[in-house]
Amino acid sequence: MTFSIVVIVAYLLGSIPFGYLIVRKKVGADIRETGSGGTGATNVSRRAGKVAGVLTLLLDALKGSVAVLIARVVAGPLLSAEWLIAAAAIAVIVGHIFPIWLGFRGGKGVATGVGVFLIITPIALLCAGVLFVAIVAFTRYVSLGSLVAAATIPLFVWLQSVFVEPVADLRPLLTAASVSAALIIFAHRGNISRLAQGIESQI
Repeated sequence: MTFSIVVIVAYLLGSIPFGYLIVRKKVGADIRETGSGGTGATNVSRRAGKVAGVLTLLLDALKGSVAVLIARVVAGPLLSAEWLIAAAAIAVIVGHIFPIWLGFRGGKGVATGVGVFLIITPIALLCAGVLFVAIVAFTRYVSLGSLVAAATIPLFVWLQSVFVEPVADLRPLLTAASVSAALIIFAHRGNISRLAQGIESQI
């Protein structure tokens, strides 16, 4: 029962459509009808300005962190604690990408993923973040940087365990990283198509 409740709470947290609400409040429009159609910070900034985009980024990351922290507190000394945290990490990203309040059409999950991995594996997140910044600076494609960062999170999680901070049972963390990466890549399928065609928007 505890496991199910934590996962449901994480999903509902992820489903809070901050980008949609901010754009609706500021310009009276549906962000899903603009640009890429996502509710994330990049699309919000294009429709409602940089301040709105940054606010969306922070709030989307916050809900990822809060979901994981709730799972960590509830899990306590449970033997399945790490699996519970991993499940909450995945659920909050699923909620962001497929929010129940918006007909299961939300954002790409990147900022929420940042909030999640900031709590559970900050070193791996930092490494992926460096790649993101380098790729965006070189190509001007935020989507490409996001895709590469997401795809390499599982690798950095494994490298962190091998060379920096050994983890007794890496399976929960690696599962969370791998499933989250797959979800984020899936959410970027439109961007991948546009990148392949050379028509993706640059910053």
